Amino acid sequence: MARKMGVYAVLGYILYGLLIYWYLFYFADTSLPFEYEGSKADPTTFLNGRELMLTEEYSKIRNLLFFLSTPLEWLLYFLILLFGLSKAIKRWAVGSSRYKLLQTAIYLIWLSIFAYVATFPLSYISYSLAKTYNISTQSFASWMKDELIDFWINYGTWLIIVPVLYWLMKKSKKRWWLYGWLLSIPFTLFMMYLQPVVIDPLYNDFYPLQNKELETKILALANKAEIPAQHVFEVNMSDETNALNAYVTGIGSNARIVLWDTTLNKLNDNQILFIMAHEMCHYVEKHIYFGIAGYLLISLLGLYLAYRIMNWATRRWGKELKISDVRDISSLPLFFMVLSMLLFAASPFTNFTSRYQETRADKYAIEMTKNPEAAITSFQELTRSGLSQVNPPLLVKIFRYTHPSMLDRISMLEEFELKQRNK
Repeated sequence: MARKMGVYAVLGYILYGLLIYWYLFYFADTSLPFEYEGSKADPTTFLNGRELMLTEEYSKIRNLLFFLSTPLEWLLYFLILLFGLSKAIKRWAVGSSRYKLLQTAIYLIWLSIFAYVATFPLSYISYSLAKTYNISTQSFASWMKDELIDFWINYGTWLIIVPVLYWLMKKSKKRWWLYGWLLSIPFTLFMMYLQPVVIDPLYNDFYPLQNKELETKILALANKAEIPAQHVFEVNMSDETNALNAYVTGIGSNARIVLWDTTLNKLNDNQILFIMAHEMCHYVEKHIYFGIAGYLLISLLGLYLAYRIMNWATRRWGKELKISDVRDISSLPLFFMVLSMLLFAASPFTNFTSRYQETRADKYAIEMTKNPEAAITSFQELTRSGLSQVNPPLLVKIFRYTHPSMLDRISMLEEFELKQRNK
């Protein structure tokens, strides 16, 4: 029975991959609606023929890799359970130490290594793709360093969470999900507080903006928005990418507005001021705190559903999955698989909320700067540098896009520009 379930799972994943490939490469229509042809949102007005071709190629392959990667994790964890590998890892861990916490650490490191090795090919293909299309400028050694940092941060985080979670399961079989969620609140806030000053510097160097004339303009904009900012930070991303970005990160006294140096190199001051005004809106309207609140609410629902689904799956297929009790550490792959599925299922909602906030930030920025031309050209350059589709397929927008499409963003700015001229 287990072998048959494994074969069906692999065949299901292959069929899913073929359907996604067909959708992205043959069915999805990414052409511009006729009413936008010739507008400033039309990529043919600011991209040359080669750039248009590369944008379509790169976007389709990148989107395919996205839709293949997450279900691959589900398949991996399912097969680890189905063929008894989780049980075997637990036996190795128990045989290696008589201390419970150390057994959990050993089990988790082996499970993490298996998961990393299995998903490494897709990660490497994604990196190679970005190199081929001149998005990434990162050397393989630098990329591997970031991969290893990711691995150990994830491992360290789960090494804190997993022992507590399984201890709660044993103490309260029916309420562990609630107690785990309550403990996650201070942990999440603590990690958000540490992110800008501890975690992010592991990957790149951050320092105050070196262009003091530009910093003066940005701080004047911040003062206009009543933001008590003293510094704008830049980060050296040009060694890794040609793409552009700026963002707000952290909470409390550690909150930061950050500019990539690629953005500073490719955009002029007016374009950067629009982007900074956009990021300031996130601070002014407290989008980070709304995001944390939303994440905590979703995690509460997610943990409850994980509790219900894990118990149901164990009752229904416990023998096939080699799980006798969900409170046993060998059920961890099932927990990871269910959690990943729930996060994927929730992504349309979280992305929709994020796109709403980003639209608010665009409107705030254009009202503050009153320079639609600078705003439009900055989005055009973002499209060019990242080889982004102006009008992505619907499923891509729903499951991938945390920002509105460039068609939505530029057309909104054009409407503002038209209203401004008619005043």
